[in-house]
Amino acid sequence: MTTAFFQRGLAAGILSAVLSFGTGSAALAQSSRPAQKPAATKPAPAKPAPAKPAANKPASAAKPAAAAGAAAVAAKPAPAATGPGGASLVTSYGDWGVYTAQTGRSKICYALSQPQDRMPKNLNRDPAYLFVSFRPAENVKNEVALVLGFAAKENAPAEASMGSASYALIAKASNAWLKNPAEETQAIATMAKSGSLTVKMQSARGSSLTDRYSLSGFSKALDHARKECGV
Repeated sequence: MTTAFFQRGLAAGILSAVLSFGTGSAALAQSSRPAQKPAATKPAPAKPAPAKPAANKPASAAKPAAAAGAAAVAAKPAPAATGPGGASLVTSYGDWGVYTAQTGRSKICYALSQPQDRMPKNLNRDPAYLFVSFRPAENVKNEVALVLGFAAKENAPAEASMGSASYALIAKASNAWLKNPAEETQAIATMAKSGSLTVKMQSARGSSLTDRYSLSGFSKALDHARKECGV
């Protein structure tokens, strides 16, 4: 195991602690362990705002498309105020949330999203997350990682693709990172210009799994997370 991979394994331990166990000394205690499968606790989704009663006056026939668009926006639930492991939602942009957590004296900031589509649909899995994290105390920034929601098959082909660009992934248990950390800056730039990101990977049982993430709001969420940690 290379030094870089070992360090990222420790980082995954810290992140798994934040996602699965919350903040404080208990989270710090988990940081020295290898990457572990996060608890299957799903963050409670925010309830959509109740529909506004229709006015007695009939809607103008000239604006049906605008009315339908407004209804679609109103029906979309906002990210939960409390994120995975009790992390605090600072704000959200599109399909991405900005969360912060404190582990001892160290602050962790990350832009995070969950998959819009998961294939095959009939396969039960734990929640999955794609995030870019900042940990100033460890001099870590722009780290692209995933919590997969299932145990991955080690050394099996895995990739994250955006349009014509693709990046090899390396998995350990239920976590994954870019195989080449030197590609993180380029991958983030590609994410900022893309509409979606697709992750393809094999589970430990040999199933081929695909998760698709929306990148709507990613750039703004990333900038805000970076500012939250002052990097």
